[in-house]
Amino acid sequence: MTGLQTIDTKEQTLHAIRDELPALLRGDPSLSAHILAVAREHFPTRVETEDKFTRMLNQLARDREEDRRRWEEQNRKWDEQNRKWDEQNRRWEKMDRRFDEVHQEIMAQEKRHNRSIGALGARWGLQTERAFRDGLAAILEESFGVRVLNVNEFDDEGRVFGRPDQVELDIIIKNGLLIACEIKSSVDKPAMYSFERKARFYERRHGKKINRMMVISPM
Repeated sequence: MTGLQTIDTKEQTLHAIRDELPALLRGDPSLSAHILAVAREHFPTRVETEDKFTRMLNQLARDREEDRRRWEEQNRKWDEQNRKWDEQNRRWEKMDRRFDEVHQEIMAQEKRHNRSIGALGARWGLQTERAFRDGLAAILEESFGVRVLNVNEFDDEGRVFGRPDQVELDIIIKNGLLIACEIKSSVDKPAMYSFERKARFYERRHGKKINRMMVISPM
């Protein structure tokens, strides 16, 4: 019974407070201050709530500003890195162009050298051929009693080279025997065919039969 009586007493007290409190507050203003002081210990005031909410908003604003600043800093770093990459790419492209230029210069220089060497070799070959021909002719004429003729005539019909050109041929004559002789620093199949056409040109031009054909070459 004691427990039920306690519950009833509390409920009666609450009902009494609800019924009598408005009138009590109107009759005693100090009672309002006391009740507010007691309630403030358990619930924040409107000002405190607004201050707390304001602090939260300010903190969110600061966090958002800090995030924005960090993103701007990161974007600046990315832009700087991209600029460095672009600069490096430009340097590589410049180096590639310079390499190509140097390679082309080397190739052009090699071609010029090859042409110079080829021209020098050709001049040396012609000089060597002529010197050897003159020396051989002198030996044959003095030691073997033969006659050596250097024939240099113009082929106006172009039978030898396919176009009108000068034809040079050495003829060795011994007791009526005609030997066509070609002295070359080097010889290949086209040179052999050309030599034969020279011999036939001589036969047609002079009406004489060449008995033998001889090519003298170190290679």
